[in-house]
Amino acid sequence: MRLMITLVTALVTFTVTTTAQAFCGFYVARADTSLFNRASQVVLVRDDDRTVITMANDFEGEVEDFAVVIPVPTMIEREQINVGDRAVIQHLDAYTSPRLVEYHDPDPCARHEVYEMLGRDSDFPAAANKQMRSSARSRGVTIEAQYTVGEYDILILSATQSDGLIRWLNDNDYKIPQGAERVVDSYLKQDMRFFVAKVNVEEQSKLGYKYLRPIQVAYESNKFMLPIRLGTLNARGKQELYVYALTRTGRVETTNYRTVKLPSNVNVPEFVDGEFGDFYRAMFEKQTLKEDERAVFLEYAWDMGWCDPCAADPLSAKELRQLGVFWLGSNGKEGKRMSQPQAQNVFVTRLHVSYDAEHFPEDLMFQETGDRTNYQGRYVIQRAWKGEASCDISEYEASVRERQEREAQQLANLTGWDVDEIRGKIPFAGGVQPESGRDPWWKRIWN
Repeated sequence: MRLMITLVTALVTFTVTTTAQAFCGFYVARADTSLFNRASQVVLVRDDDRTVITMANDFEGEVEDFAVVIPVPTMIEREQINVGDRAVIQHLDAYTSPRLVEYHDPDPCARHEVYEMLGRDSDFPAAANKQMRSSARSRGVTIEAQYTVGEYDILILSATQSDGLIRWLNDNDYKIPQGAERVVDSYLKQDMRFFVAKVNVEEQSKLGYKYLRPIQVAYESNKFMLPIRLGTLNARGKQELYVYALTRTGRVETTNYRTVKLPSNVNVPEFVDGEFGDFYRAMFEKQTLKEDERAVFLEYAWDMGWCDPCAADPLSAKELRQLGVFWLGSNGKEGKRMSQPQAQNVFVTRLHVSYDAEHFPEDLMFQETGDRTNYQGRYVIQRAWKGEASCDISEYEASVRERQEREAQQLANLTGWDVDEIRGKIPFAGGVQPESGRDPWWKRIWN
């Protein structure tokens, strides 16, 4: 059976600025990764030259057909590999997702000041191992190490030439896409090795898992990067990649592509609470086109210790440790422990990119900025007061209509949706559409 190398992490596999004020809103909905097809997730824990990468895959199909090939900048020992918990990544996704929040207008007849809210391990069989190594040597490929970690059989490969490595992978049932030689050769010239993993079906059956768990690798390198080029070779259209970077210094950004903040703190019409997924996809697509499809978008940047408003609770110290946040519980010096570990030593950055080979010809290169300014993709519903009036509220209704018209215009600008269709979904205050939202007067004379 031929193994189709699949896009596991969108890595290298084959097959407006907010301020620090409290928002104090009520969370309504979030835009998590489920809104996008073929959405891959990678968690990067980075401190100095130490990195822990967790790769969640979106593989669909028979597990025996799954495999992944990942360029890595250094030799990987068995103890540097782990199989993680998918639920922790799902929690991180929920915590950092762009969110819809709501506020409610107060009774316009009440006399009070209204404040504006900001806006298990085993060895390979000996005979198979000997044959595999002999075959590799004949192709100029060295199997530097091999492990079984959880449900994955893992090889660490080096090679002298890209064509020999590709032929060996093909000979061993890793189906490599056309055009891989040039990309593989560029990694070999950087003295990178290749982390190769496929599912050990027998071990998976013993463990009882019905899905593929995330693979984790810890290593040291001065390269802070995410290789994505191989993943574009056999991709069907654009791919969605989410990168969650955990540091103790501050926000992470790309250095070879623009890192752009998505529009945030924008008021949208009330009906968006039932169409938030459609809104977010349309808004993200338009912003991507606006940046010539070559930008990486910032969706969240915040201290892990708190959030406002929260789309999910912050991750616990135990969950962060599972992701590889190795400095929790220490004072920065190995071997010395703090009496009370503080989760706020972790700053999380969420980046989202829709990419293909044409617009992203290079791997993603990152840097830690040290900027700890809080930011979240945040979209606001301001609900009009709907109680019985004990006073004349005509001025209030007029102001609400003006606000609703602004929201319609903003939504059209963000998404490209037709503004008249948007207006048709808005129950304008007092049942009167504002003049600015109606056709010019001359169009109403005979129609």
